[in-house]
Amino acid sequence: MNIYKILDPEFKKEIEGSRDLKLFSAGTVILDINSYINYIPLVVSGSIKVIRTEEDGREILLYYLTPGESCISSILSGLTQDTSKVKVVVEEDAEILMISLQQAKDWLKKYPEWTDFIFGLYQRRFEDLLEVVNAVAFQKVDTRILHLLNQKSQLYKSKELNVTHQQLADELGITREAVSRVLKQIETDGKIQLFRNKITLL
Repeated sequence: MNIYKILDPEFKKEIEGSRDLKLFSAGTVILDINSYINYIPLVVSGSIKVIRTEEDGREILLYYLTPGESCISSILSGLTQDTSKVKVVVEEDAEILMISLQQAKDWLKKYPEWTDFIFGLYQRRFEDLLEVVNAVAFQKVDTRILHLLNQKSQLYKSKELNVTHQQLADELGITREAVSRVLKQIETDGKIQLFRNKITLL
């Protein structure tokens, strides 16, 4: 759900007037597991990814955030003064509006559309999580890999993706060897073309 599509002029003016806008380069961790949340990130440009990390180091991608979106897990944990249950990493260079918790609470009372935005995010991310559970439980690895590649293609608006087999493995929560083996089969099927640290969707 994109916040900029539901703002009334007064709310938009307040956001722009009180903004704490920060620039982050790709790969930057802006929120880690078990850390306390002081600000809620709202993506202005670029994209970020939300990851669940286990103690043994394994990770799995939960969903991406694009301009106009925020992390519902960060919002809920921040407003309840709980620690983060997810890791948030910049996928591509991003401008992020850091909204203070107090400001977020004030907006809940002042602007109904902010409440609508949060409920909309909750519904959207719940559906995303159901997709992740469904993919892990029922889909074959090749289907999961192609879905992730298509997600990245939409994010970057390009069929050529600068991504390594290890990066895909990390985001899918499987081994690099499994990813490499399946990518070779997908290439044989004529759906992708593999290069060093780059994959082209056909």
